[in-house]
Amino acid sequence: MRFYRRLSPIKAISFDLDDTLYSNSPVMIATETKMVAYFTQHLPNNSQNKYDYLFWLPYRDQALKENIELKHDVGELRLQSYYLGIKALGFSSSIALNIAKHALAYFVEQRSNFTVPEPIHHLLAQLKNHWPLIAISNGNVDTKAIGLADYFDAIFHAGNGLKQKPDFDMFNRACQQFNLKPQQLLHVGDCGLNDVLGAIRFGCQTAWISTYNVGEPIQLLPNIELTDVTELHRLI
Repeated sequence: MRFYRRLSPIKAISFDLDDTLYSNSPVMIATETKMVAYFTQHLPNNSQNKYDYLFWLPYRDQALKENIELKHDVGELRLQSYYLGIKALGFSSSIALNIAKHALAYFVEQRSNFTVPEPIHHLLAQLKNHWPLIAISNGNVDTKAIGLADYFDAIFHAGNGLKQKPDFDMFNRACQQFNLKPQQLLHVGDCGLNDVLGAIRFGCQTAWISTYNVGEPIQLLPNIELTDVTELHRLI
């Protein structure tokens, strides 16, 4: 744990989820493989259609062109991408939407099909005894399925009117719900843009963790740099 700025008193801790409390990249790679198999089973199967990321990409671009606000809702964007791609294969609108909804449900199930390391459970249980804990995520992992939901007093996912980090929406909603001044919230995350810069600009204190080396590099120094998120127990 390295301190760049002195911590002022905190009244709650918020966490990013993916690549902060667990490594998400292997999960997403495995999920992509499962989705290719899923669509190969449920959609027309020929040599021209391999239902991987490249197949869906033009429909993702089309969905964003039709509604740029979908960039703030990864679940709805994926749903619309599936819908447009399936419809382009010749299915009616109603059938395409039905298939897309089932595919999205399967995707969320598979991207939430992993075990969070036991030290993370121990850390969150310890911290919960001292502060309210809040999840603030741009993604759509099912926190109940991965066994983390009960540690959090509130869980915010981008979408449904909440913009993705680094926009302020979820930080602001957390502070409003828990009657916090921004500086009373310590936000913990892996991305130098979404988590550190976004939280600092809103006025929060920050802890940056780069264990999995996938987030954007830091542009402003956080209060704390962590080599392992479990180092947070030293704040108790």
